[in-house]
Amino acid sequence: MPVRKSHAGCTVFVLQMKNAIILLAFLILAPIPALPAAEALIYKKAAGRELQLLVEKPAGWKAKDQRPCIVFFYGGGWVGGSPSQFVKQSEYFATRGLVGVRVEYRVLPKGDKGPPLVCCADAKSALRYVRSHAGELGIDPHRIAAAGGSAGGHLAAFTGLVKGLDDASDDLSVSCKPDALVLFNPVFNNGPGQWGYERVGDRFKEFSPAHNITKDAPPTIVFLGDSDNLIPVSVLEEFTAGMKAAGVLCETHVYPQAGHGFFNNDPYFTLTLIEADKFLASLGWLTGAPTLKAPVNM
Repeated sequence: MPVRKSHAGCTVFVLQMKNAIILLAFLILAPIPALPAAEALIYKKAAGRELQLLVEKPAGWKAKDQRPCIVFFYGGGWVGGSPSQFVKQSEYFATRGLVGVRVEYRVLPKGDKGPPLVCCADAKSALRYVRSHAGELGIDPHRIAAAGGSAGGHLAAFTGLVKGLDDASDDLSVSCKPDALVLFNPVFNNGPGQWGYERVGDRFKEFSPAHNITKDAPPTIVFLGDSDNLIPVSVLEEFTAGMKAAGVLCETHVYPQAGHGFFNNDPYFTLTLIEADKFLASLGWLTGAPTLKAPVNM
């Protein structure tokens, strides 16, 4: 079973694992109710294209519902990726009663070595669309989580921690700040020596969530492998220490011998989803135990 340890001033869960092949043999998923097909919505038109949200709704969904929502941003280094990355996570949370939303955003074109301005602007536009259309989406506008992996984790954290770099066409009276963050190996420190600095340079404080922690940051859960070649555990330690100093809830889970993108595959896919479920339940957004079953012999 996971072992709780004190780490960088925060609670960190370090998973003690045996043979991964044996674990996979025992991985059991509970029956999942049938869901409606994802609904595609246009949240923005920019640079001659339409950008979509792909929405997974729970069975029995109604527009008058006031359900929690989780908004996913895919990874890909700000230069690639697809909303399909988080389809299984979004579908799982829909079975738990949340509305899942997967965001299509503009990525940097080939050869562009500049900062991810369009990515950041689109991320904030997407959150504003979800909140301003909460009544149509059956969402509680005060229970919207942002989630993502790698560069998508950066975008999720960016919407929750960093001010500015908004799309000029956005209605700034609508908050883009999520009410919780669920981050999978996020590149949330873009300062000197860290991932993304070569793009943002001396402007790193305009982009880097780790450099914009305040007391009103959203409660956060972070998942990281200790063998991640892009995000050292020390970066996570500094981030969680900063969140604690600001008085913000920050739960972290570190997985031995796991590299970047580890959460995309089992057993980590299931393990991280279970912990994310428990985290949202701790906020009062979910009730009951996770419907996924952890591998045995942990």
